[in-house]
Amino acid sequence: MARPPPLQELPPGYTPPARATSPQIPAGSLKAPLWLRAYFQGLLFSLGCGIQRHCGKVLFLGLLAFGALALGLRVAIVETDLEQLWVEVGSRVSQELHYTKEKLGEEAAYTSQMLIQTPRQEGENVLTPEALGLHLQAALTASKVQVSLYGKSWDLNKICYKSGIPLIENGMIERMIEKLFPCVILTPLDCFWEGAKLQGGSAYLPGRPDIQWTNLDPEQLLEELGPFASLEGFRELLDKAQVGQAYVGRPCLHPDDLHCPPSAPNHHSKQAPNVAQELSGGCHGFSHKFMHWQEELLLGGMARDPQGQLLRAEALQSTFLLMSPRQLYEHFRGDYQTHDIGWSEEQAGTVLQAWQRRFVQVSVRMGKGGARGCSLLLPLRSTLSLQLAQEALPQNSSQQIHAFSSTTLDDILHAFSEVSAARVVGGYLLMLAYACVTMLRWDCAQSQGAVGLAGVLLVALAVASGLGLCALLGIAFNAATTQVLPFLALGIGVDDIFLLAHAFTEAPPGTPLQERTGECLQRTGTSVALTSISHMVAFFMAALVPIPALRAFSLQAAIVVGCNFAAVMLVFPAVLSLDLHRRHCQRLDVLCCFSSPCSARVIQILPQELGDGTVPVGIAHLTATVQAFAHCEAGSQHVVTILPPRARLVPPPSDPLGSELFSPGGSTRDLLGQEEGTRQKATCSSLPCARWNLAHFARSQFAPLLLQSHSKAIVLVLFGALLGLSLYGATLVQDGLALTDVVPRGTKEHAFLSAQLRYFSLYEVALVTQGGFDYAHSQRALFDLHQRFSSLKAVLPTPATQAPRTWLHYYRNWLLGIQAAFDQDWASGRISRHSCRNGSEDGALAYKLLLQTGDAQEPLDFSQLTTRKLVDKEGLIAPELFYVGLTMWVSSDPLGLAASQANFYPPPPEWLHDKYDTTGENLRIPAAQPLEFAQFPFLLRGLQKTADFVEAIEGARAACAEAGQAGVRAYPSGSPFLFWEQYLGLRRYFLLAICILLVCTFLVCALLLLNPWTAGLIVLVLAMMTVELFGIMGFLGIKLSAIPVVILVASVGIGVEFTVHVALGFLTTQGSRNLRAAHALERTFAPVTDGAVSTLLGLLMLAGSNFDFIIRYFFVVLTVLTLLGLLHGLVLLPVLLSILGPPPEVVQMYKESPEVLSPPAPREGGLRWGLPPTLPQSFARVTTSMTVALHPPPLPGAYIHPASDEPTWSPVATSAASGSSNLSSRGPCPATG
Repeated sequence: MARPPPLQELPPGYTPPARATSPQIPAGSLKAPLWLRAYFQGLLFSLGCGIQRHCGKVLFLGLLAFGALALGLRVAIVETDLEQLWVEVGSRVSQELHYTKEKLGEEAAYTSQMLIQTPRQEGENVLTPEALGLHLQAALTASKVQVSLYGKSWDLNKICYKSGIPLIENGMIERMIEKLFPCVILTPLDCFWEGAKLQGGSAYLPGRPDIQWTNLDPEQLLEELGPFASLEGFRELLDKAQVGQAYVGRPCLHPDDLHCPPSAPNHHSKQAPNVAQELSGGCHGFSHKFMHWQEELLLGGMARDPQGQLLRAEALQSTFLLMSPRQLYEHFRGDYQTHDIGWSEEQAGTVLQAWQRRFVQVSVRMGKGGARGCSLLLPLRSTLSLQLAQEALPQNSSQQIHAFSSTTLDDILHAFSEVSAARVVGGYLLMLAYACVTMLRWDCAQSQGAVGLAGVLLVALAVASGLGLCALLGIAFNAATTQVLPFLALGIGVDDIFLLAHAFTEAPPGTPLQERTGECLQRTGTSVALTSISHMVAFFMAALVPIPALRAFSLQAAIVVGCNFAAVMLVFPAVLSLDLHRRHCQRLDVLCCFSSPCSARVIQILPQELGDGTVPVGIAHLTATVQAFAHCEAGSQHVVTILPPRARLVPPPSDPLGSELFSPGGSTRDLLGQEEGTRQKATCSSLPCARWNLAHFARSQFAPLLLQSHSKAIVLVLFGALLGLSLYGATLVQDGLALTDVVPRGTKEHAFLSAQLRYFSLYEVALVTQGGFDYAHSQRALFDLHQRFSSLKAVLPTPATQAPRTWLHYYRNWLLGIQAAFDQDWASGRISRHSCRNGSEDGALAYKLLLQTGDAQEPLDFSQLTTRKLVDKEGLIAPELFYVGLTMWVSSDPLGLAASQANFYPPPPEWLHDKYDTTGENLRIPAAQPLEFAQFPFLLRGLQKTADFVEAIEGARAACAEAGQAGVRAYPSGSPFLFWEQYLGLRRYFLLAICILLVCTFLVCALLLLNPWTAGLIVLVLAMMTVELFGIMGFLGIKLSAIPVVILVASVGIGVEFTVHVALGFLTTQGSRNLRAAHALERTFAPVTDGAVSTLLGLLMLAGSNFDFIIRYFFVVLTVLTLLGLLHGLVLLPVLLSILGPPPEVVQMYKESPEVLSPPAPREGGLRWGLPPTLPQSFARVTTSMTVALHPPPLPGAYIHPASDEPTWSPVATSAASGSSNLSSRGPCPATG
């Protein structure tokens, strides 16, 4: 290459020629991607220029549109129903639940309130009279709770569930039974006489004291009333139910009690009973046959001797059953007590909720020795007397009481779904402060504090508008929406704000004023679009998880991200344009009403002279920046700008990466500090902290260290080790989400759930049989189905001494009983072919049933009385009598029907038996309609881990599948199947969503970057992040449920935020791989870091949640994700790009200038630049230009900051005064007020 001729002095009117370098030339096959990207960026450029021209209109219309959408929050619906939140959409569980509700309605048969008593000292035995006495005190106090609503008093006896109240023809006995019939309470106290104290009913008979269960002996009462009323049917009913002496025949816990009945076994001996022996095998309600409470329902932490005898237990449990709102409404509809209050089902539900809340409060107050403690429940007015409130357990009691109700869970979900205004406001204020502080600058002309404030407020409005749009679209809110999404969306949205603001301040020199916003969008719009689209795709893919709560959260997040994208791309550029106008008017940042004392205006002037000597070889163009000072001449009222008489260009310091990273034209500040002593005497140097920034750190320290060969090797080894460790951690991740993970620790609700999970892990389930098959001819298949289900490992077996608790067994046994009574009456002659009046009640029932033919034309056949049996030798009911007998059984055995929990649909018709009525009408028994719904109840035990639930679910499904082969349509029902069946396919959904999302991310990146090579590297890093996050969850003990699955799927989209900016910067830079990686870090280190910090600040408010679930499953996981994204985006990806990155899309071609002016001899006194004699050869290419900064006079004691790199609003070529030692620029002096 020939040496260029020496430069000559440039004439005053000289116009600089075009740069000596040719334009960037596309490299080979990359012409099409480069052209497409240029076309897309051209569209963004046009968009930005249009926004800048109409920034005020755009800002007004944008705020108006987003504000209108935000009003949609007024119609937002918060969903707290567990079934609506967690049952898989379109799954078989959803279909089965729909079928159940279609047949039975929305409500369960009853609701449960539970008391659990545990010792304060671990391992202490509770099977003692003292411990049971404390349990009695707690249960009795809770059962006496009353609430006053609608001018009425409501106690347990009015609202409790009563199983199978019989219909009696005798009016007096019917009224007495209605008042006395006991509530269903499953308690260990039922083994003793004290269990009667929990029953609050009473009746009155003339000449007797008030009849209560504590003094009621049904056998003795029937004997006393026998002469006055015909009670044979009622007596048979009690005998069948095995009521006996009820409670008065049971031992007394405290035989010295004055009210202990004489019939109690230990009344006379006064010896305390052996509690363990009495509780062995469970307890019974007032009916020994139909009300058997198994040990597992009453005792927890049991220990037995080698012979299986119960020795000790660590927990006691009592369960109070209440009516459902519909049952309570029906029970009191038309009653004189409610006729004046407009009684409705809604009022019934309010009564039940009020009583349940008061029940829990009183019980827990007792358990805490009168202390109020922490509660999520609202206090309610109560008529609980002061005496009851004072009946608390002693402060030094060795026992503690935990209470829970179905309403408690609803209250937890409501509290969980409430928006914490304090945390939302605190989080957004913290983000406002961070954005303002990080974007403030010493130089007011470059400060963007107001931009940061406006950007955060704009993102907040975009989040509100996105949620409002979701509400208008009918997407229900839930706890994840209210607790997490506002903070997550804030952190994600502010990232792009920082990116645009950084790009706006780093516009290329010489960019015209009217193109500043267009240039900003042209440079960063692709990155913003790519990250936003990736976020939306990620959240849409997360919606593949078929859990309604998480699907709604994912859709809402995607919509909010879309609103953020629109706000950042359309409205925020208008904010930047207005801020540019503020700087043009030389106004202070934030306080824009005041003028700025430090505003800088930068103009370009022509270089005049070079220093003594010749230009070293290789210097074809020269860049120099000098600083001028302006002051106002009092006499001429003109601003005079003075350049220093001499300046010297000093070569830059050695670059850690060599000459590749040195770009003289890219850093004006490096030259500003290299002036001679004359310049230094005129001003003070700026503060070091004002010069330092993240970009400078990335260029000078981080990139040189990271891109060294041994550093790359260390990075690859460390990230490989992290990946391997994460793969091991992934094997530790267990499935599941316990309710104790959701409820705040330290509350009474959490204490109860922990005790229940530890001691009473029992779940009520049902085996539902549907319609579509003939029950009468499928009895064998039904018995086999029950047998297979009962043999499952998790099913609590029925005691060997009792029949299975199912309607089909109770129905068959009842038929066997009346058949036996008929055979006995027939043999004794009390029943004949034409009459059954002299027979027993059961014999008469069998007589009427045996006559039935099932033929509408000839319904009765008396010849069948002795030729057929109700139940054959194989134990199957005669098919032709099945539905007729079902009507008879339902009407004649209410206790058996209630105990079976059959819930028949359609319900069999009512039929009243009268053995003395032998007319044709009474003999014709209406047949029940073919059944479409029936169920067998079961109890599942030992379900502690998700694997236990999955095993039980799979076994139950297999049993139903085998029954289906025999023609029986059945399915299991209950909370384990509603909430745990999702884990059967959760990991499959997770892998499917991740794979689809990675493919979609690759396609989106390849489409927008137009470089599959780079897109592949991005997807590789994202896959590593997902695996590592999954592994870290295993080490942190975070279980896999639908919520972590959504976060893991969304992590792919969030990770794009940390990777795509670096990748795009690498792709659009020229030079070697190391040089391009370093340039990419210099350009993106600051915005990516600011984005990560903003995301962490948005998540920080989650750490203040009252729910550990929010902290562990959202704050911890998302924080780890952000840190992983930062490390992978700024450490691993640059290393991979420097090793495996694609070739550059553009190359720089340098040409020799054919015509170079020769400078004349320098004139004395002119502006000179002294050049050192030993300029390094690496200083080879410098562009010929000179920049002069005009500063107002410094304030007294103030620092003088470096000139701003900003282009001017009206660039003017300033003429040089060739005959003077100073270069001046004059203009009218601003008028002073």
